[in-house]
Amino acid sequence: MAQFHPPTGFHFLVRFEGLLLSYPGIPDIGFQEVSGINVDIGVEEYQEGGENRFAHRLPQPVSYPNLVMKRGMLIGSQLMQWFREAVEGFTFEANDITVVLLNSDHIPLQAWNFINAWPVKWSVDGLHAEENKIMIESIEFAYQYYRRIDPTSIL
Repeated sequence: MAQFHPPTGFHFLVRFEGLLLSYPGIPDIGFQEVSGINVDIGVEEYQEGGENRFAHRLPQPVSYPNLVMKRGMLIGSQLMQWFREAVEGFTFEANDITVVLLNSDHIPLQAWNFINAWPVKWSVDGLHAEENKIMIESIEFAYQYYRRIDPTSIL
C-alpha cells in the first residue's frame, strides 16, 4: 500500500522571467523564505429589508498581498539592479515571477506564477556590532494576480 505524505516546503527555487535578458549579473534563484502566496475574496454583506435572521453575503473582487522573499544579501545581483532602476529612475518594468516547489529528486511538484510583478520594498537586517550574523535582505513585490501552474510545464 502506497503512503502519501504532504510535501515539505524547504526545497524550492524562484525564477524571474525576463530578468536574465534585461539585467546582466548573478542570476537570482536562491531564497531562504517566500511568503505571501495567498488570495482573499472580498465579501459584502447586504441586509434585506424585513429579514432579521441573516444578511446576504455577496462575493467581491479578490485581493493579493505582496509577495515577500528573504535571503542572505547578494551583491551585484540582477534583482538589485531591477530594484535600483525602479527607485532611482522611477522606471517600473514588470516581470513574471515563478516559485517552484521541488521534491527530493529536484522534480517540480507545484508552481505559482505571479503575473506582472515589480519591486515595491527592499529592506536589510543584520548590522549589529556585537553579533556575527549573515546580512538578510527582504524584498517585496506587488503583482496583478497569480495562478497555480501545472508542474509538468515548468523547468
